[in-house]
Amino acid sequence: MKVFLSIALVVLTLASVGCQSKDSSSSTANTSQSTSSFLVESEPTGAMPVGEARAKSEDGQEVTLVGLIGGSSKPFVEGLAAFTIVDPKVPYCADDEGCPTPWDYCCQTEAVKENIATIKLVDEAGKPVASSARDLLKVKELSTVVVKGKAKRDEQGNLTVAANQVFVRPGK
Repeated sequence: MKVFLSIALVVLTLASVGCQSKDSSSSTANTSQSTSSFLVESEPTGAMPVGEARAKSEDGQEVTLVGLIGGSSKPFVEGLAAFTIVDPKVPYCADDEGCPTPWDYCCQTEAVKENIATIKLVDEAGKPVASSARDLLKVKELSTVVVKGKAKRDEQGNLTVAANQVFVRPGK
């Protein structure tokens, strides 16, 4: 009976160690994979501006859109790889206007309403990535990005894109 209990204890110990090392390696792989799998080196083709995407895209449709990170004083969502982008046609406040946060488009609030989208980076299972988009993508406010993913529409017509690809245009 002691031998049986000893063998059972060894098997349980090995099984739990195996599970722990499997979990830790998969989370490490997931973290390093997240960076390389979202950030693409070449710009996806067929990108449409945010305003056009809001007007034309349907729920569940694959979309590619371009915009500038902004739309509020804090366009990045804390604790998630998510942010808002605004159509490039909407001018943000100029530096000479003395605006400390030009990415909030405080001088264009009406134009922003129809030209903004929320971008959420999602993993292969479609779950939001719990990481900073700023750090993950090496972006900041007013960076121009081209994102590719699935459109999600709500009752108010707001557009969210569950993105799996992001290209950061050189510049800002």
